[in-house]
Amino acid sequence: MNKLEGFFELDKTGLPSVPWKKYDFGIPLDENLLWTIRSAVLFGNDLNLPRKVGVPAEEAKRFADNLTVKINDNGMVVYYPYFIADKSGVMEVALNKVVIEAVKDDLWNLVTHNNKDVTVIYDNDVVTELIGKKDFLDEAEISELLSYSYRVKKRFRDLLYEGKSIFLEWSYSFCSDINKNPIGERHLVFYEIRSVL
Repeated sequence: MNKLEGFFELDKTGLPSVPWKKYDFGIPLDENLLWTIRSAVLFGNDLNLPRKVGVPAEEAKRFADNLTVKINDNGMVVYYPYFIADKSGVMEVALNKVVIEAVKDDLWNLVTHNNKDVTVIYDNDVVTELIGKKDFLDEAEISELLSYSYRVKKRFRDLLYEGKSIFLEWSYSFCSDINKNPIGERHLVFYEIRSVL
């Protein structure tokens, strides 16, 4: 499962996910919001694809139009309202194991800068290792993430029996106003899911 398939799988699994939509020329973007533009391809390397995060509507549209031309028929461009991350991380779901890694603020702090506040490893639903700040994720957050890992295990059982894992990216986040101020209630959102060996 690549990034493109992952966008569709996020919808099918019932995980709380970003409200992504496929971009096309002429689609209006609300000028009172900031936008995230991402891309996914059918073939080839789908890591580190071009994206814009937290930009005004006019800039988002210009970027999305250019990206749509560039990708052509080899994928799609998606858009969704920008959100502000409070805590972010990755979750790897295997047949009998779940690994949760988390970091303060944006996921780039983990994947780009290799910062990590905590790693929690579960084998057969029992914590076998906890590395880092033990209280970084509270009990309710861990319980919520684990509840979605069970949903992932059920949906992708066949892949897990093949020895693959399902890799997810998530954030506890807030909606954002045009000035990147948090608004509304904090909520969990997943924005990427893929299978890995």
